[in-house]
Amino acid sequence: MDRRALLAAPLLLAAATPSIAGGGGGGSTASTGGYLRYPTITATTIRSDGRRGVMTVETGVDVADPALYLRAQQAQPRMRAVFAILVQREAESLLPGAVPNVDRLAAQLQSAVNIILGRRGAGKLLLGTVMVV
Repeated sequence: MDRRALLAAPLLLAAATPSIAGGGGGGSTASTGGYLRYPTITATTIRSDGRRGVMTVETGVDVADPALYLRAQQAQPRMRAVFAILVQREAESLLPGAVPNVDRLAAQLQSAVNIILGRRGAGKLLLGTVMVV
C-alpha cells in the first residue's frame, strides 16, 4: 500500500467537501453564520535598534448567528478601520524592543466587535499572528 496516498486522502477529502466542513474561511453563507477573515493590519513602531519597525496583526471574527453574520459582513470597513486604530495605538505605546501586550490588544479588539455588532458575545474575535519586525 502506498503510504503517501493514505496520508493525502484526508486532505483531499477535506478540500473536496468544504460545505460539509461548515464553510470556514469566509465562504459560508449568511444563512448559517461563519468566519470572516480581515486583511492583515500593520502599524509602525520603533525596534530595539532604534530603527522603524512594523507591527502586523491578523484578525478574524466568528459569528454564529446568521443575522449578525450579515451585519458583520456589512460592517467590515468599519471593523477594519477600528482595528487599525487600536493596533496603531498599541504599536505607538511599545517601548523600543518590547513585545506587544496581546491580551490587552485582544480585549480592546473584542470590545470593538461587541460595540459594532451591538451585542456582547455576538462575535468571537480570533487573532492570528501578532508580530513586530
